[in-house]
Amino acid sequence: METYGKILLIAMPAFLLLVLLEKWYGWRKGNDTVRHMDMISSLSSGITNVTKDVLGISIAIISYEWLVAHVALVQMPTTVWTYVIAFIALDFMGYWSHRLNHVYNLFWNNHIIHHSSEEFNLACALRQSISEFVKLFVIFLLPAALLGVPAKVIAVVAPIQLFAQFWYHTRHINKMGFLENIIVTPSHHRVHHALNKEYIDKNFSQIFIVWDKWFGTFQEELKEVSPVYGITRPVRTWNPVRINFQHVGLLFRDAWYTKKWKDKLRLWMMPTGWRPDDVNERFPVYKIDDPYNMEKYDPPASAGLKAWCWIQLVILLGFISYFFARLAHINQLDHAYIYLYGLFIFVSVYALTELMDRHPYAWAAELVKAGFGAYLLYLQPDWFGLSDWLPMSGYLVGSYLLLSLAGTVVWTSQKVVGNRF
Repeated sequence: METYGKILLIAMPAFLLLVLLEKWYGWRKGNDTVRHMDMISSLSSGITNVTKDVLGISIAIISYEWLVAHVALVQMPTTVWTYVIAFIALDFMGYWSHRLNHVYNLFWNNHIIHHSSEEFNLACALRQSISEFVKLFVIFLLPAALLGVPAKVIAVVAPIQLFAQFWYHTRHINKMGFLENIIVTPSHHRVHHALNKEYIDKNFSQIFIVWDKWFGTFQEELKEVSPVYGITRPVRTWNPVRINFQHVGLLFRDAWYTKKWKDKLRLWMMPTGWRPDDVNERFPVYKIDDPYNMEKYDPPASAGLKAWCWIQLVILLGFISYFFARLAHINQLDHAYIYLYGLFIFVSVYALTELMDRHPYAWAAELVKAGFGAYLLYLQPDWFGLSDWLPMSGYLVGSYLLLSLAGTVVWTSQKVVGNRF
């Protein structure tokens, strides 16, 4: 937990710098692919995901440690080649788990957040799931387990393999020559994120594109077909918490209202997007039929509101950076505190993105955030030892909570005039 938190203290600023650099580069070249609110939503999603990962809020039905202990045919020594084999094994697992997430209704809920942006840029790479509480696909690491690859090697390689998927989420890099035949490139992944009928459910590979070519899911980016990004049933919200549970919420509703017991049961493992005929007729869900004439989600927002949301995001990044830097200290105070702090991060993201959505009751979410923050200050008046670094930290945090609540009340009370409020 503490080790991963320290890794993120280095990774988060690096990713943020690259996201901002892409924004600047696109502006400089007259091809800006990053909208402000979309970027803040993506960064907020990344915050929720890393918080969940650090807290370890998920379980594996079969752990890799158990798998290697029971099926290993040999015990592989830890060498450079061990790490190479582990990397390839993780990429193989990544291909199949990624593909299954796209194929079945239930598993799509774990992945919908990553495709929810209607843009394609480095920021959208940070849209990662918080709804995957049970990890089912460790079984795809069976080849590594049979070879006896140590669990500690997998633990080292896994974050490297994940971070290596960041760079190709961009529209500013064209095709890359012979590398197109070996690794996943931006061109390949633009296809994967597109909702055009020519591209949908293609290119599932994460590092090596060979898996798609071997298993029949490869599609080249076509000059005559410009990718249109997003999903066919758009989420219509900036709130990553809502997005993470939107699809499974629809599944539960359909299972409740459909009249046939057969449909109630089979709904979960049917192809992604399938709905029983009766609920599809009673409760139709908007679906994009013409990608080239789709209207992107973009609630009106003034320059002032955008600036306010950026300030809130920067402060939130400060809260989470302190959390990761002081995990061991907070855990020593009381183990429950790390989960309370994590919950505060989630509530903060929810409140911010409700305001971005222009939800009329965004102030209520902000009120919950302020109340919960006040409760944490009651438990830890110096905000979990922050006074060691910043004098009068408790007063500063309390002042921020009050100002944030007042600002949200003001913004939600403003009326829309044209495209501004």
